[in-house]
Amino acid sequence: MNAMNPKVDFFFSKGKKWQEEFKKLRTIILDCQLTEELKWGVPCYTLEKSNIVLMHGFKEYCAILFVKGALLKDAKGILIQQTKSVQAARQIRFTNLREIVKLEPILKAYIHEAIEAEKAGLKVNYKKTSEFSIPREFQNKLDDIPALKEAFYALTPGRQRAYIYYFSQPKLSKTREARIEKSMDLILDGLGLNDQ
Repeated sequence: MNAMNPKVDFFFSKGKKWQEEFKKLRTIILDCQLTEELKWGVPCYTLEKSNIVLMHGFKEYCAILFVKGALLKDAKGILIQQTKSVQAARQIRFTNLREIVKLEPILKAYIHEAIEAEKAGLKVNYKKTSEFSIPREFQNKLDDIPALKEAFYALTPGRQRAYIYYFSQPKLSKTREARIEKSMDLILDGLGLNDQ
């Protein structure tokens, strides 16, 4: 088993919920010869500086997240894509310690598969920005305001995707339109959604 990183210990002692589950997951993951680091405030397990798996807790469940989970075969059908916009990462969720204990050999097999994918240099095929569907309300603005269209397509693909995702989230058209109106000046200034 690889060594526990003292910098990560605070994560395991800070909260009351999921502590037994986290301790068991930590043991399982370290037994797979990964290096324990602290990234984004959570335990992250790496292979030669490449992120393989991390763990995190939520109100309803705790989980391990495979950074390139989309590459895994998922023979047991237990990987979860958090939202349709998540392209690479996949979670396995737990609500109690018994589930983790029961799945231990399967978890190790998935972790080893993720390690092998990383060693082989496999990459997730991300959708191109042009493959994302632009909400009708935003497309209308792009068609009506040439300067907005030019500014939008001058943004980096990541900034374009962030706007498309942000504009697509609301169910109501008027909410989508309000988001677009509030963001137009940012786009015209060449700024991304989070550049303000």
